[in-house]
Parts: sequence; C-alpha cells; structure tokens
Amino acid sequence: MSELLRLERSGPGGAVARVTLTRPEVRNAFNADLIGELHATFEALAAEPAEALRGVVLAGEGPAFSAGADIAWQRAAMQLSLEENRADAARLQAMLLAIDTCPAPVVARVQGAALGGGMGLCAVADVVIAAADARFGFTEAKLGILPAIISPFVLARIGEGQARALFLTAERFDAERALRIGLVHEVVPDEPALDARIEAVLAELLSSGPTAARAAKALIRAHRGQSADAFAAHALDVAAGQRVSAEGQEGLGAFLEKRPARWRE
Repeated sequence: MSELLRLERSGPGGAVARVTLTRPEVRNAFNADLIGELHATFEALAAEPAEALRGVVLAGEGPAFSAGADIAWQRAAMQLSLEENRADAARLQAMLLAIDTCPAPVVARVQGAALGGGMGLCAVADVVIAAADARFGFTEAKLGILPAIISPFVLARIGEGQARALFLTAERFDAERALRIGLVHEVVPDEPALDARIEAVLAELLSSGPTAARAAKALIRAHRGQSADAFAAHALDVAAGQRVSAEGQEGLGAFLEKRPARWRE
C-alpha cells in the first residue's frame, strides 16, 4: 500500500494480485515515484512461485486507467540534460519490461483514458479488457516528442502498419478501433460489465495449470528475436518438458479419468 498504488490479493489462497494505480486526481498519470513503485511491485510478484501467483489485474482508480505522464514530471524533465533524460527514460523502460516479463498472466482493466505511457501498460498486458467509453492515443507527437520507450512493446502488439498511422498522427481513438488493431482483446458496455468480464477471465486463468499458463506466456515471448528453425526447436523442448512434468501428468491423467485436475479442486 502507498499513496501511488494499492496491492491486494484475492482468489484461492490469494493467488490473484490486484495492482491498482491510486492517483485519480491526475488520472493515474506517471511520475518517477509511480514508475519506481510499479517496477518494484512487479519484480516482487515475479519472484512468487506459480502456485502462489496465478494472475495479476492491473487497473487504475477513478475515471481513467492512465493518462500518460504527470504534468509536473514533464515540467521537471525539461531541465534535464541528455544523459539525465536517457536515465529517466530507462527507468520507464525497465518498469514496462518488468510487467512484460512477469511470469504470471497480467490482465489490464481499462476505462476512461489510456494515453501515452498508459498505452504502454496496455501493450505489456497479456489480456486487455476495455469499457466502451475508453479512449486511446499515442499522443506524444502532439507535444513534439515520441512514443519511443513504449514502441518495442506496442509494435509487437499492433504491428508496424498500425503504428505508422497512429504514432504519426498522434490522434485519439475509441475502444472499437483499439479492438480492431489488436491493442484491446475485448470491449464491454460499461464498468460493471468490465468487472464481470475481468472475473470471468480470472476464472479461466485459474482453471489452467499454473506452470502451463506461465510456460505458454514464456513460449510466446521466446518467439521474439528467434529464427523460425530456432523457435521450432525450442517449442519441441518446451512441449516435451511440460508433458513429462508433474503438472502435465496430472492434467492429462485428470482428463483421461474424467475428474477435475488438482488445481481446479
């Protein structure tokens, strides 16, 4: 718990972590302290074993998910040298990487505005559910800057073609367009429906084998930067390893014996 974010646990044995940005007065905008706390929080979560942490919900308190950079932080950045700006940007990049590499599945709950760095949070989440009134935008070019730090994660999510249109115009767009380009996975009518769908997604995650879900996420990330042949060989190793693991044996045995797997009881 802090003034910047809240960490709560729910689900069986507290296996679901809920990380909520708590700066509604500035629409959950980033500053150096919030970036540091998010980084530390996800690093700590990453150290938890698969049975203890099976899903993470990333949310923003109040009317907006995250509206990018805090104005006071931006003002202070104007006084930084080139090297100081590079270090500042590196801290944001490290925070996003900590979320992207979190072994457990991350579900983003998006309402209101997701702008600038908030788009980065969407891009590093595994599942993104948005309310129909959510608005999105890579708005940096309007300020004479670039969405460079979030770009590796965004390009992996929406591709070069969509990024060319949206990075250059810096236009805001609605949840339906976010859905079409693959930034968002589902759009629901309102916040009650948003919460209900988040719970349904968590239930699906909790029905998956804890190590299998993590291994599936790791497999997808491993695809980046590998040749087709190298990835195919890696996929064979991962598939075989999971099948002979205790969890794989339990899951297949439960299916054949027509009973719930141990993690579903």
